[in-house]
Amino acid sequence: MSADASLLVRTAGAVTTLTINRPQAYNALDADVLAGLRAAVLAAADDPAVRVVVIDAAGEKAFSAGADLKELSGMGPDEAHATMRAGQQALRDIERAPVPVVAAVQGLALGGGFELALSATFPVLSTRASLGLPETSLGLIPGYGGTQRLPRAVGPRVAAHLMLTGSRLEADRAYALGLTPVPPVAPGELATTVAKIAAAIARQGPDAVRSVLTALESGRDAALDAGLHLETGLAALAVASAESDEGITAFLERRPARFAEPATKEQA
Repeated sequence: MSADASLLVRTAGAVTTLTINRPQAYNALDADVLAGLRAAVLAAADDPAVRVVVIDAAGEKAFSAGADLKELSGMGPDEAHATMRAGQQALRDIERAPVPVVAAVQGLALGGGFELALSATFPVLSTRASLGLPETSLGLIPGYGGTQRLPRAVGPRVAAHLMLTGSRLEADRAYALGLTPVPPVAPGELATTVAKIAAAIARQGPDAVRSVLTALESGRDAALDAGLHLETGLAALAVASAESDEGITAFLERRPARFAEPATKEQA
């Protein structure tokens, strides 16, 4: 893809990196970028050689400052409804992709940018990251899932405060609230840190990783007993798999496991 494209896609080894490339617009998420992110994540999920997807952004100022307001301005309710649903669907498909998605957040992640980070499997933040859903200051509300995902991530009271006041979360506070599992890193170390995390994920059993994601997604809002039932089935399949045979044998032989590529949907 050309360097002037709004979304850059590159694959190196088992990792596909998607770079939002609109630094002049603070990497705002217009319809083309959202559709491109969705398509690229789904394509990666269908590629058995890809074990991890990383989403990052060009420049140092912003991961994404949110939806493209120029695109939204002047829309009537029907057009706005269609646009919101398309954005929601893009992020929902990213959220439930059967391949881990790691968001590398440098600088601002506001509005739709924060919603994109929330839809990732998890984000990794630079110390300069600043997160927020400031839509109410514009007479708007979050429309790409923020009102639903943020309360699930930090609790309803913290989420209400952030959305009703337009306050921002700095990186350390976001880590304290559990929005990221990794302590914030210096800006110059973000890419290296994310690359190490992606490499660690890529070393795991690929079918096992996908099963964990299935269990997390399906059990997110399920009753505990239903989630445990699902886990039992997935765990039993894992125990009986060639992948676990290799993993256990490698452990006993004290060598790195050599996992085969996971089956594609067509092969499953």
